[in-house]
Amino acid sequence: MIDINFPTDLHTNLLMLFRWLHFIGGFTWLGLLYFFNLVNVPFMKELDPATKGKVLPTLMPRALWWFRWASVLTVLMGLAFWGQTVSIDARNGGASSGMPMASFFLIWTVVWALMYACTIPGKGALDKWPVLAAIYTVILVVASWLFLRLNNHGWESNALLAIGIGGGMGWVMMLNVWGVIWRAQKKIIKWTADNAANGAPIPDKAKYLARQSFLISRANFVMSFPLLFLMGAASHYPMFGK
Repeated sequence: MIDINFPTDLHTNLLMLFRWLHFIGGFTWLGLLYFFNLVNVPFMKELDPATKGKVLPTLMPRALWWFRWASVLTVLMGLAFWGQTVSIDARNGGASSGMPMASFFLIWTVVWALMYACTIPGKGALDKWPVLAAIYTVILVVASWLFLRLNNHGWESNALLAIGIGGGMGWVMMLNVWGVIWRAQKKIIKWTADNAANGAPIPDKAKYLARQSFLISRANFVMSFPLLFLMGAASHYPMFGK
């Protein structure tokens, strides 16, 4: 017989629930992110306008529903789990968890605002992906350094710091989903459906929104790689802290 004993205390079970839901949400979110960037974008480019008018209004609302709500589930459950790590580290160090939490939301929200601002012009150098990639890399490196600098008191664990950076990128990615990608795509979907059903002309702004959405989605795609590395490093690769 195999002896199986499930933990009975509420705290342990809650943490496991948070981790489990975080995994489920993350697999769904990133799976769709990779689908959009690796499959859907090149596929849509090959469709003629009439076919796109039939496919896009049917496919994208369903895919984007799962996409955006999976991002919320992933981030909320990740924050709940990380909050426990921060609280334990602070208690063990005789300190307050206020600085890690405040610096997390402040730094990474500013990062999102800066990244979004770069896409607003929609023309010139800022419309080129290599240029944006260089700018975004600098922003992310500076933000990561600042988070480590502000949380360098000796009691912060590798998990706190690794997730504080990787999870920060996840926070930025969720804001991108809701603040940029979904806002643009729901307009494009409506215009495409109206064009297919009634022959209504698609506004010129659709090209601008589609390009902005693409650039932000591609940024999320690239950020997912360091994010996943840092999530793994939290428990398995002690690179931060003392």
